Amino acid sequence: MHELILHISNLFQSWGMTGLFINAVIESCLPGFPLPPDVLLIGMCLSLPAKALLYALVCTTGSITGALIAYALGRFGGRPLFEQLFKNKMDKLQAVEKLFEEYGAFAVFFSAFSPIPYNIFAIASGIMKMNIFKFWFVSCLGRGGRFFFVSIVLMLFGETIKQYMNYFIIGVSALLVAFFVILYKKRHSIVGKKSDDIKDAKTIIENKQTNNETTTEQEYANN
Repeated sequence: MHELILHISNLFQSWGMTGLFINAVIESCLPGFPLPPDVLLIGMCLSLPAKALLYALVCTTGSITGALIAYALGRFGGRPLFEQLFKNKMDKLQAVEKLFEEYGAFAVFFSAFSPIPYNIFAIASGIMKMNIFKFWFVSCLGRGGRFFFVSIVLMLFGETIKQYMNYFIIGVSALLVAFFVILYKKRHSIVGKKSDDIKDAKTIIENKQTNNETTTEQEYANN
C-alpha cells in the first residue's frame, strides 16, 4: 500500500500543478482515495515558496471541482449510490445527517477545513439536497482556508514546520469548531428568547382582547 501511495504521489508530482489539481479533484469526490492533496501541496510549497499561494489556489480549485462532482453524484445517485460507495455503512450517512440537523452548512465547513473525510460530506450534501450555492460557498471557505493556511505557514517557516503541519491543522480546526459551536448555540438561544418574547406578547394581547370583550359584554348586560 505504501509503495502504491508513493507511486501515485510521484506520478502527480511529475505533472506539476496539473497533477496537484487532479489529485485535489480525485480526493474530494472518490471515497477511500489514499493520497490527500496536502502531501503534494506541502512538497511543492517547500520546493518553490514564491509560488506557494498559486499552489494553494490550484489545490483549492481542484478540491472544489471534485466536491461539486461528489455533490452531483449524491444529488442524482441518492442513498443507493452512497450505500454502494461505502459498502453498506449507512451509519456514516446517519452520522452526517445528524451533524447537518444540528449545524447545517457549518458541518460542511468543518469537514472541508479539518482532517475529516470531506468527500463523505460532499456526497451527503447532494443526497440531502443542500442548496448548491451555499454548499459551494462554505466549501470554498473551508478548503481555501485550509490550503492557504498550509501554504502561508510553509512560506513563513519552511521545512522546520513541516512535521508539525497536521497538528497545526487539527489545532486550528478545533478552535474553529469551538468558535462556531458557541456562535451557533448563542444564535439559537437569542432566537429562542425572541420566540418566547413573541409568544408572551401574543398571550398578553389575546388576554387583553378577552378582557375587553368580557368588559363590553358586562356593560351591555348592565344596560
